[in-house]
Amino acid sequence: MIIDRISILNFKNIEEADLVFSPKMNCFFGNNGMGKTNLLDALYYLSFTKNYTNLPDSQLVKHGTDFCVLQGFYRDGEAEEEIYCGIKPGSRKVFRRNRKEYSRMSEHIGLIPLVMVSPADVSLIQGGSEERRRFVDMVVSQYDKDYLRRLIHYNKILQQRNSMLRDNLKPVDDSLLDILDEQLSETGKVIHEKRKEFIESFLPVFREYYSRISNGGEQVDLRYESQFADISDPRALFSSRRERDKLLGYTSAGVHKDDFLFLLDDFLLRKTGSQGQNKTCLIALKLAQFEHLARLGQTAPLLLLDDIFDKLDAGRVEQIIALVARPEFGQIFITDTNRKYLDEILAGMKHDYRLFHVENGKTGLL
Repeated sequence: MIIDRISILNFKNIEEADLVFSPKMNCFFGNNGMGKTNLLDALYYLSFTKNYTNLPDSQLVKHGTDFCVLQGFYRDGEAEEEIYCGIKPGSRKVFRRNRKEYSRMSEHIGLIPLVMVSPADVSLIQGGSEERRRFVDMVVSQYDKDYLRRLIHYNKILQQRNSMLRDNLKPVDDSLLDILDEQLSETGKVIHEKRKEFIESFLPVFREYYSRISNGGEQVDLRYESQFADISDPRALFSSRRERDKLLGYTSAGVHKDDFLFLLDDFLLRKTGSQGQNKTCLIALKLAQFEHLARLGQTAPLLLLDDIFDKLDAGRVEQIIALVARPEFGQIFITDTNRKYLDEILAGMKHDYRLFHVENGKTGLL
């Protein structure tokens, strides 16, 4: 899948843009705060029906305007797709595929696979477990619709159970909790197994990319920790926590507490890793995500690389440039404040490319 053209109106600081892209390499350069990342975020929104940093839709509309519109024109072989999104604060957003509106936003996930590498990704290492679960859920949901359905179902049951536990106006109905616990157990077991399968197949690819970028100097690992590991009947787990949950007012056990830990030479990366090692880990993670999706999906994902060269030594930059220039990577979008790195990438390209300059939300083709 590639995007031929995007039309943007009043999205963040972009008042209006109509850009035609190269099917291979597209580079945006300019100073910080000019709108480079916002262009990538528009592409991300058209794939996931939300922005990369989970801002409310009302904050995506350009200040002083009443609405924003994103429109992407995609191509996968002979098939063409037109994706439209209209956002108006205070109203329901409209999301259409080929002029037909979706009944549920989840129906769109996976149609346009996409991988984005951003400075905000540092939260995957330094942030809480929710960030890492969101990453895994996003990857698996792009190629496994059953996983996405079960995840949505699990979260609805969890919300209902927590609502009961928080209600101080009436006693908790233990018979209803038994039913909810059984549903959480059945759905959670499938989610746990699918997450486990994902890590087992993903980890060797992740390690390989990290080794390439770091020239084999370090060993990286991704460890899956779950309360559902090594238990045959998760209902016993929920039962053992029930009285505690009543006091806490929320569900303290389940796959919504899973975590995925990044290790470097058997030590937690967030405690021992340098800025360069953290960034190397994140880039390797996302390139492995790209390969994983490309292998399991029907089409190669779009690859968005936002300011990825900062805080990396010359050797690691060189390895990344060599990796993304390979033919197996499809359509790529790169932003940087330093045109030097972009020129190095383009000099090694044997394919078509486009170079854009971004300033104050306006984009010009060079």
